[in-house]
Amino acid sequence: MSDRIEVASPQALADALGGRAVGEWFIVDQARIDAFADATEDHQWIHVDPERAAGGPFGGPIAHGYLTLSLLPRLTKGLFDIGGLAMSVNYGLDRLRFLQPVAAGSRVRAVVELVSAEAVNLGVRAGYAVTVEIEGADKPALAAQTITLYVPE
Repeated sequence: MSDRIEVASPQALADALGGRAVGEWFIVDQARIDAFADATEDHQWIHVDPERAAGGPFGGPIAHGYLTLSLLPRLTKGLFDIGGLAMSVNYGLDRLRFLQPVAAGSRVRAVVELVSAEAVNLGVRAGYAVTVEIEGADKPALAAQTITLYVPE
């Protein structure tokens, strides 16, 4: 697998279909989980109470699923080099599944594959199959079909 998906312009994404890239490992620690709980006001004990969570169904605190999802910009940082780009905009998700919880202190990384590229009025709408892997785990934390709008210069 490549470190990056590189193209000369948003329009050239169509020629890069099937391109894959793997991100760097990133630690999801308890401090980040607590900060996310504060930001979203989701203070469920399975996330923010390590003592109680130790006796719970996951054996310790876990990250919010939406925290893992919200890390996609960080996890995919540097995986794309698209020339002639004015901006990129998160366009949405077609599919999202949380497959396994991320325990506090785990390392995660993104694996992305470019699966579609369609010319639209503002530029190119690209679809990616994204998996967030958990180091040492059999199953990924999540699998999603993300969509990004690339606007050329």
